[in-house]
Amino acid sequence: MRYIADLHLHSRFSRACSKDLTLSQLNYWAKIKGLGILATADWTHPGWLKELKSGLKETKPGLFQLNDDPDSVYFILGTELSCIYSDQGKVRRLHLCLYAPSFQAVDKIISCLEKRGVNLKSDGRPIMGLSARELAKIAFDADSRCLVIPAHAWTPWFSVFGSYSGYDSLEQCFGEEAKNIYAIETGLSSDPPMNWQVSALDKLTLLSNSDAHSPSNLGREANVFEMDSKHLSYDELARIIREKDRTHFLYTIEFFPEEGKYHHDGHADCKVNLTPKDTKKHQGLCPVCRKPLTIGVLNRVSQLADRNQPNSAGQIGYKSLVPLAEIIAEILGQGKNTKKVLALYFEMIKKAGSEFGILLDSSEKELSELGLEKLADCVMNVRLGKITPVAGYDGIYGTISVLSEAQKKIKKQKTLF
Repeated sequence: MRYIADLHLHSRFSRACSKDLTLSQLNYWAKIKGLGILATADWTHPGWLKELKSGLKETKPGLFQLNDDPDSVYFILGTELSCIYSDQGKVRRLHLCLYAPSFQAVDKIISCLEKRGVNLKSDGRPIMGLSARELAKIAFDADSRCLVIPAHAWTPWFSVFGSYSGYDSLEQCFGEEAKNIYAIETGLSSDPPMNWQVSALDKLTLLSNSDAHSPSNLGREANVFEMDSKHLSYDELARIIREKDRTHFLYTIEFFPEEGKYHHDGHADCKVNLTPKDTKKHQGLCPVCRKPLTIGVLNRVSQLADRNQPNSAGQIGYKSLVPLAEIIAEILGQGKNTKKVLALYFEMIKKAGSEFGILLDSSEKELSELGLEKLADCVMNVRLGKITPVAGYDGIYGTISVLSEAQKKIKKQKTLF
């Protein structure tokens, strides 16, 4: 059975996150998207942990469902933590995803963090002065089955390989614990082929998740597993990730990396968007104000790459998608959060069952019957990679156009309902 999993998101207890990020809303939107497994998020926060313990029941070993919904999606105990500390003469800022097989393991980790003076009440993604290797050791001491996975590994400011506060290798970061790091999260601004240029990452499993700060952003990146429902468990999911089991880990669902907000280098204040080649030409300085540019993911990957071309041998595959609301919005020439776009979106979900059902599974004929002219053309363009990107930079999301030049000349689209 296919399970699409989003293993990195947030609750309403995290800063700059929607108040709608409740268990019931996460479950509701996961079904709309077509997700089968979600991270709980934020289990270090006492308020959210109380809701998790009271609102969830363990129905598979290490996996949980809502008490009041027998058809609930499954939840895995996963959260994100922020480590800010000094190491090797440099301030390091890393975000790490941590997964636990039980509430008992969660309680042990929380107890250790509290004893070290970490303020867990301040934020669903708490900031701590512990190093990545210290945090990893705490997790593995609590339960050897825990997973520690660097989040959005290439983001400039808060990641293991970030251009401003990261490392050049997992060994530099985790020391003796590096042998227990089996995966990284690639983040919205990179995709698998970019990572396949770095041979040091060949042994790792590449994960993709939404890092959603609102329910509607669930599943914008995700992971597709094939598992017998009888064997579904935390341990099986962790085994697949640790062993990079390509039989059961089918592919990741990706943003086109240009859409990520740190793909290119640039300076948002001056609206300067540069490729690595142009950045080098300008010696890393904004050509308008002469201040340092924010070095993006494409540039940082190129700094660590030891291959001219990606090597996909032995790697898990991927599919790049554009969210359905963005496709509808482009066809209509409206914002993705306008009433008309949202009305069409939910009408299509009602007909087809889920967003991933539409984007991944629907035939061209089925797409043409969903009520919007050119939808089939646009979805097929995405599947074939026939898109026009404008790369994001310095915190500004990029854009992906899914309409061909010929299609753009059609000024008005009709709805069929």
